[in-house]
Formats: sequence, structure tokens, C-alpha cells
Amino acid sequence: MTTTPRLQTAADAAAKVADGALLIDVRSAGGRAAHGEIPGATLADRHDLDALFGPADNPAISLDTPVVVVCGSPNGSGPVAEALARRGYTNVSHVDGGFPAWKEAGLPASDPVGAPATSPEPTASARP
Repeated sequence: MTTTPRLQTAADAAAKVADGALLIDVRSAGGRAAHGEIPGATLADRHDLDALFGPADNPAISLDTPVVVVCGSPNGSGPVAEALARRGYTNVSHVDGGFPAWKEAGLPASDPVGAPATSPEPTASARP
């Protein structure tokens, strides 16, 4: 029996991760570099789930492990969450709004690689 993955808010997903769920980020390296990363997330190639989860007929991670999938949007994480459910994972969810929603919720996220440092506005006394 395949269970349908839940689409959940970033806050609910973070609570699930805090309770021990495996957080996997399936965004590309370029996407993570451009937008930032979630500290502690396990990186997975959406096109090669075997690399992390093992082959479907011999899973490397227990099928009852809670898994939260994040991507740039639910359109990216949804197919991965569904693929995991088809493999037999029974507690899979993905983040509504993806990484942007995670970051907007104020949850832990790094800045993009090479993001320009913002300098403070000059104070009135420093202006000519």
C-alpha cells in the first residue's frame, strides 16, 4: 500500500525535523549556491534516489523513517516524495512553498554562496 506524501508548511516540516525526521534537500548545487542551504539537510540527487536510499528492493534507510523533502518548490519536492512513497516509505512529507517558504518562515538557512555583503547605511553624522 502506498501512502500519499503530505504537503506541509515549513514550520510543520521544521517541527517534524526537530522530532528526528530526515530532511533531504533535492535542489541542484546551483540552486543551493544561488539561494542558500539548510544547515544539517542531507543532499540528494532527485534523479538518483538510490544513492541515498539504496535500491527500492533493498532500502538503505528504514521504510518507517520520517522523511521531509525540500526543493525550490512543491513541484520539485512532490515527485521525489511520491517516488519515496512508491518505494514503501510510510512517513513522507514535503514543504509547501519549498526552500523559499522555509527561509521566509525564519527557519535556519545559510546565505547564498558569493552573496554580496551588505554594508550598513551611513549614519547622518557620516554623510558629507
